[in-house]
Amino acid sequence: MSGFLGPLDSDGRVPPGQQTRIAAFLISAYGALARQFAFTLPVRLDAAWQTELNAQFYRETEIVSLLMRATSWAPDFALGYMVASWETAWLPAPIDGISDPRLGQAVHLATLAHAVHAGIRPAALLPIEANAQDPFVMALRRIEFESSRLLQAQILLLKGTDLAPHRDALTAALEQRHAAVRKLWREVQASIGIDAAGSE
Repeated sequence: MSGFLGPLDSDGRVPPGQQTRIAAFLISAYGALARQFAFTLPVRLDAAWQTELNAQFYRETEIVSLLMRATSWAPDFALGYMVASWETAWLPAPIDGISDPRLGQAVHLATLAHAVHAGIRPAALLPIEANAQDPFVMALRRIEFESSRLLQAQILLLKGTDLAPHRDALTAALEQRHAAVRKLWREVQASIGIDAAGSE
C-alpha cells in the first residue's frame, strides 16, 4: 500500500475511482455539516456568534459544490452501503452532562465540525507529482485551506464562556468525535489502497 493517491496517469491526475471514493466521503461529511448548520441557524440572527454559524454554513456548502464539479466520477457499487454508514455516523448523539437539547445540538455540531476540519486532511494524500492544475487536486488543496480557517472558528466556539460549565462533557464528546472521524477516514483510505499511517 502507498501513503498517497495514485498511481497517477500520464497527466498527473488521480484515478477516477479514487477521486469518486474520496469525494463521496468528503461530500457526506461536509454536506452533513451544512445541513446541520442550516437547521441550527435561527431565522433571525440575535447573537454575534450566530453570524459565524451563518458564514460556516455557506462555506460547507461551497466545499460540497466544489467537489461535485471538480471530481471525475466513476461507477462505485460499494458507495451505497458506505454512504449509509457515513451518514449514520454524523447524526447527533446524546451528550452526558448536557440536558438542554439546544445546547446539546450546539455542542454536537461544534465537536463534529472540529473533528472533520482537524481530522480529515485530503491534500496530504496528494503526491508531489500530482498535476497542480487538475480541478480535483486544486479542490483538495482548497478544502484543506478552508478547513484550517473554519477550525479556528470552532476552537473559539468550543472555548467560549457559554460552554465553560460543561467543559468535562465537552472534552469527552470531542474526543469521541475525533476518534470516530479518524476511524472512518482511515477506512476510506484503506478501501482505495492507501496506507493511512503513512499519509499522516
